[in-house]
Amino acid sequence: MRHTTVATAPTGAAGAGVPARPPLSLDHCRSEATSVRTRIISLAVLTSVVATVLFAVPLGVAVLQYALQHQWGHLVRDASDLAITVAGDVYHGDRIEPETVDDFWDDGEGVTAAVFDRDGQRLAGAVREWDADVLAGAFDGQVSTATDGNLWVVAVPVTHSDEVIGAVAVTQSRADVLGVVGLMWAGMAGLATAAVTVAWLVGRRQARRLAQPLEELEESARRLGEGDFSVRTRRGGIEEIDAVGAALEATAARLDELLARERAFSTDASHQLRTPLAGMRLRLEAALERADADPRPAIAASLVDADRLEAIIDEVLALARAGEGPPTEPVDLGTLVGELSPEWGARLALHGRDLTVRVDPGAPEARASTAAVRQVLGVLVDNATTHGRGTVTVTVREATGAVAVDVSDEGSGVQDDRGAVFAPRADRRRGHGIGLPLAHRLAEAERGRLQLTRVAPPVFTLLLPAVPVETRDAREVAAAGSGDR
Repeated sequence: MRHTTVATAPTGAAGAGVPARPPLSLDHCRSEATSVRTRIISLAVLTSVVATVLFAVPLGVAVLQYALQHQWGHLVRDASDLAITVAGDVYHGDRIEPETVDDFWDDGEGVTAAVFDRDGQRLAGAVREWDADVLAGAFDGQVSTATDGNLWVVAVPVTHSDEVIGAVAVTQSRADVLGVVGLMWAGMAGLATAAVTVAWLVGRRQARRLAQPLEELEESARRLGEGDFSVRTRRGGIEEIDAVGAALEATAARLDELLARERAFSTDASHQLRTPLAGMRLRLEAALERADADPRPAIAASLVDADRLEAIIDEVLALARAGEGPPTEPVDLGTLVGELSPEWGARLALHGRDLTVRVDPGAPEARASTAAVRQVLGVLVDNATTHGRGTVTVTVREATGAVAVDVSDEGSGVQDDRGAVFAPRADRRRGHGIGLPLAHRLAEAERGRLQLTRVAPPVFTLLLPAVPVETRDAREVAAAGSGDR
C-alpha cells in the first residue's frame, strides 16, 4: 500500500497555519519585474524579426517562383535552339555528331539532351528516364513540359516547312535549381540576421539612453522617501522623463518647505500652550503653599486658564488643517476686539495695568480667518503684558486698502533690529516674546502683514486685506432686502 505524507506549516501569530508574509522590498520587486532595458531591447529585436519575416517570406517565395519560371524558360529556349540547329540533319537523315548535342549546353552539369526522329528513335544524345507522353506532345507540334520525380523535362518539336520531323528532349535535375535558390535564401537569411543584429545594437543604445534617466529618477525617489529633500535630477533630453524629474524636484522642494514650516509652526505654537500651563501651575502651587487660604479662587482661575488652553489648542489645530487657502468669511475686527478685551483686561489687571480699546467707526471688515486673527492679537497683547509697561492700547483703524490693528504699550521699546523681532531663532530674552514669529507667519498666511511700526514706545501693527466696497454694498443690500421681508 502506498502512503502519502502531508507536511503542514506551523501555526504562528499571523493566522491559522499560514505564516506571515514578509513585506516586499525594492530588490524583490525588481526580481519579479522585467527591467526597462530588457523590455526595450526585446521590443526592438521582436519588431525587427517580425518586419524581417513579413518581408523575407514573401520575397523568398517570389525568388523561388522566379527561379523556377526562369529555369523553365531557359530550358525551353535552349531546347528550341537545339531543335533549329539539328533540323537540317534530321530532315536529310544525316548523322548528328555527339559534340553537337553535348557542347551545346554551357550551364554546367545536370542537363542532358537527346534528338529523336518522327518515329521516336533517338538519333543523338542521351536523356534520363522520363515520361514518354512529353515526347508525344512534341510530335503533335507543341512544347511539352513535365516533372518526373526529381527531373524537369522539356520537349520541343523539330520542324521543316511547318512539318514536324522530330523532337528534342531536355532534362535537368531539380536539385541543381533548388541549390541555387538555397544559396539565395542563405544570403537573404544572412542579411536578415545582420538586420536583427543592428536592431539589437540600436535597441541596446536606446535602452541605455532611456533607462539611465529612469534609474536616476528611481534613486531620487528613494532618497526623497528617506527624507532627503535636496534631490535634483539630471535632464536627459527626453521631454516626458524630464517632466517627471521636474515634478519630483518641485515635490521635494514643497515637502522641504512644508516640513520646515510645520516644524517652525510647532515650535512657536508650543509657546502659546506653555503660557497658560505655566500660569495654572504657578497658581496651583501657590494655593498648595497657603493651606489656610480658600483654594476655590485658584481653582476657578485655573479652570479659566484651562478653557483658554483648550480654545488655543482648537484654534491651532484649525489653523493647521486650514492651510494657506484664502478666507471666505469677513471678520469685523471691532466686534472681535470687543469680545477679547474682557479677557485681556482681566489679565492686565493682575499686573495692575489698564487696557484701552479704540475702534474707528469707519474701519472696514477684514478678509481673514477669525482663529488666525485671534491668535495674532493674543500674541501681541501677551507680548505687551509680559515685556511692556503701563497701559496697553489696541486700536482698530482703516488703512489704505486694508484694515489695521495697532497694539502699543508705554514700555521702553524693543532693543533688537526690526527684522530680528520676528526671526524664528532670535534671542527671546531682550524685550520681545517667542510668539512673535508665529504671529508673523499667521499674518502672512492670511495675505496680511505684521510689522513693528514704532520701536519706542513699541507699536506693533497688524495689516489685513479689507473687504471690497462692492462686497460690503451687496451684503448691505441683501440684508436690507431680508429685513423688508
